[in-house]
Amino acid sequence: MYSSKIRVTLKSNSYILKKTLIIGASENPTRYSNIAAHRLLEYGHTIEQIGKKEGKVEGVKIETGMPQLTDIDTVTLYINPTHQKNYYSYILNLKPRRIIFNPGTENPEFVALAQQNNILTEEACTLVLLSIGAY
Repeated sequence: MYSSKIRVTLKSNSYILKKTLIIGASENPTRYSNIAAHRLLEYGHTIEQIGKKEGKVEGVKIETGMPQLTDIDTVTLYINPTHQKNYYSYILNLKPRRIIFNPGTENPEFVALAQQNNILTEEACTLVLLSIGAY
């Protein structure tokens, strides 16, 4: 079976690379989702992106809607709780290992649903997790 996790050594630290879905992706370089996409790729992670508009970040397509994806380890959210409701079933059906609720995306209702489906949740900043080696 294919695994989305690969162990590599970068800067003398061992990391497990995680296929990550960014929801709220944007081509706008000032948006945190865009910065996260660049940083995740810089750290060697594979990314998928969903946004309001199609586009590309670092050559990786931003999809719209709810594309068929497999082997997603982590979903990192950059949309507010009101917009998250449209994605509840989609994300739960992806069966990610964890969901990261970045600042401003905290959602107790979705956290409870995820945990009921044995999905880990973190209220954290993807950029900070990467920078301290805790991603």
